[in-house]
Amino acid sequence: MELPFEYLLCCFLGLAASLMYILSSRFIRADGRSPPLPPGSYGWPVIGETVEARNLYRSGRPQEFVQTRMSKHNKDVFKTSLLGQKTIVFCGAAGHKLLFTSEKQWVITCWPQILSKLFGDSFLTAPYDEAIRTRKIVTGFLKKDLLPELVQRFDKVCKKRIKEDWVGNDDQNWQSKLLEEFNILLDGVFRLPIYFPGTKHYKAVKSSELIRRELIKLIEVKRSTKRNSSERVEEQDLISYLIDATDEDGTSLTDKEIANNVITLIDGGHDTSSSTMMLVIKYLAENPECYRRVHEEQTEIAMLKGPGELLNKDDLQKMKYSWTVVSEVLRLWPPVQGTFRKAMVDFTYAGFSIPKGWQIWWNPHSTHMNEEYFPNPHKFDPSRFERGTPAPYAYVPFGGGPRMCPGRDFAKVEILVFLHNLVRQFRWKLVFPDEKIGLDPLPVSAKGLPIYLYPHTHP
Repeated sequence: MELPFEYLLCCFLGLAASLMYILSSRFIRADGRSPPLPPGSYGWPVIGETVEARNLYRSGRPQEFVQTRMSKHNKDVFKTSLLGQKTIVFCGAAGHKLLFTSEKQWVITCWPQILSKLFGDSFLTAPYDEAIRTRKIVTGFLKKDLLPELVQRFDKVCKKRIKEDWVGNDDQNWQSKLLEEFNILLDGVFRLPIYFPGTKHYKAVKSSELIRRELIKLIEVKRSTKRNSSERVEEQDLISYLIDATDEDGTSLTDKEIANNVITLIDGGHDTSSSTMMLVIKYLAENPECYRRVHEEQTEIAMLKGPGELLNKDDLQKMKYSWTVVSEVLRLWPPVQGTFRKAMVDFTYAGFSIPKGWQIWWNPHSTHMNEEYFPNPHKFDPSRFERGTPAPYAYVPFGGGPRMCPGRDFAKVEILVFLHNLVRQFRWKLVFPDEKIGLDPLPVSAKGLPIYLYPHTHP
């Protein structure tokens, strides 16, 4: 009986030793030392490589920041310093997959502290558990069962705005003081966090404070109206929805929480969609065959509508080629240049150590502009989305995983309804065919992308 016992004991100890080796090998190299940090450079003291990244983005070459470092250091992961914090950049579809699918296991979504100063504690910038609670409330406004109604509301608004703003009835009063403050706020995003009078960051913080105060005044008025009204009116605007919404425990948002989340949604939703619409106009002007196919598709949809009949959700499903055009624009110029995570534990990736507490960043250009995933990546070619679906985690204009952009369906409705109304009424030419596009931090045209409009003769 002793031999089998000793044999089993040896087997057990051998298995235990093997398991310990496998587990420790995730963090310890063969020579007994921890795996090294990813290769790379922190750049200049304090500012790191933020200024270099910003210069490349503003010059219209955002992909170069990531791609040159992938070539120089490592194609999977490298280190840098951005916005005053040491940062590890994950690249490629495998890196995207790890970050998108390991939320709360290896990493958590965590934006730089600079954004908390601008947006307060919203669903984007609040501490993790609070952000999850708020996100569930806020995204209820964007849920899919509201999309059919939104399609018709957007269609009505687009027709009205094109008639009033694009056909000679220019209203110079549309740009309110609040919109000007939002533009100042946007201009201060992803700037060096230098809080000193005159800096972009300082101006953005002040604009954020002003916007927040004005929104809280509006929220107080809406609350008062609801309390004093004898009849319950079901309003569909965002603020009214957030006033009534509660979390799973029945807790409502405070006025400040509502204001913070409204600022975040407007900043994240208005300019991202409008910049994409601007680029769709640019590429359709430069590619007449693409314009012809979009116009033909939208005309077929319009011909099936009765007089005054608005678009509906089924019509959007028919805009297949139009969406390939938009998808290609989003590949070339994703409106969001990646998001940030924070490592929750020490772990290794691609043979390198990822320390607990470090900031991690992923960037869509590591795949969007990569020959491995998109042949001839600099060419505008909507047909690539007709030929098949991109590799998993390679096409990520809206991010991925449980923290994917909550407004992606909302944005699709906005863009396709706008495109339908635009091509049905006009063809156009660029005033400056060689006009450059940069990012600041969203795609912007150097001269505002003025165009010559030529109305169609059909109704």
